[in-house]
Amino acid sequence: MKKLILILAICICSIPTFGQTTATYDIVFTSNWDAHGTLPGNAHFTELVGATHNATITLLEMGAIATPGIEQVAETGRFNIFTSEVNDAISNNTADQFIEGPNLFPNPSSKTITINDLTVNSEYPLISLASMIAPSPDWMIAVNSVSLVDDQGQWISEIVMDLFPYDSGTENGTGYSLSNSATNPVQPISIVSPDNSPFNSEKIGTIVFSQKILNTPSFGSTEKNPFIITPNPSNTGNISIATPSNPTKISDIEIYDVLGKIVKSYRKLNQNRKNINLNLSSLHEGIYLVRMYTDLGETQTQRLILH
Repeated sequence: MKKLILILAICICSIPTFGQTTATYDIVFTSNWDAHGTLPGNAHFTELVGATHNATITLLEMGAIATPGIEQVAETGRFNIFTSEVNDAISNNTADQFIEGPNLFPNPSSKTITINDLTVNSEYPLISLASMIAPSPDWMIAVNSVSLVDDQGQWISEIVMDLFPYDSGTENGTGYSLSNSATNPVQPISIVSPDNSPFNSEKIGTIVFSQKILNTPSFGSTEKNPFIITPNPSNTGNISIATPSNPTKISDIEIYDVLGKIVKSYRKLNQNRKNINLNLSSLHEGIYLVRMYTDLGETQTQRLILH
């Protein structure tokens, strides 16, 4: 019998909306699997699948029994049963669209799953996602009914979530293996216990939902004249940071990934330049934070997307 660790599930009772609207999001999952030790052979996350839906339906829930579709995703990575569950929900007007993102074989040159340009309807503002951690008995990453609107019915510009390995409760096994007996009786979905698995207490990755409104100041910046990063998103990794028409100059720049790690830093920059050009082509695709320090001791932080 698997050790069961339940986690808190947030119940979304009602979400006010003020007229039907839509918003477009990019979704980026960044793997942190290598923080759990040596990866197994053929280690990968299967296709990241899910749906946008409303609060009258739950596609998966921590502490609840997995549906046949989620069981199939967690045990095999296939998702035809889950697709049927979503299509039924669409027919019943409780879901709006099926989501399918690519798989991921994490290695030094590949760390992210990216879903671009997902248009979400305010009548179906919740998003649920799942992907098998393979090879494994029935382990997965999962997102349960995350709302992209706040309690005032406004679209949220960015949501950052740490993800941990989950056990779907349908198959026995404590290691990276595919051939295991079924769990009888089936157990609720839970966090995989570090005491009885290859995982430690670290997150296995981070997922970011970003509304596609770019080049705006963020993180509480009160600067009236923000520095402008172009192009953003960048397909090549070559960006330019324009200095606004005031005497403030950038002295230092730090680039952070979504796991909070500094991946690039630039110190004692030439403050006489109108534009600062950076080559970030060595970075992986994904979402980054660009933190800029000025000669007056102020900071500005902006989001950058590399495709």
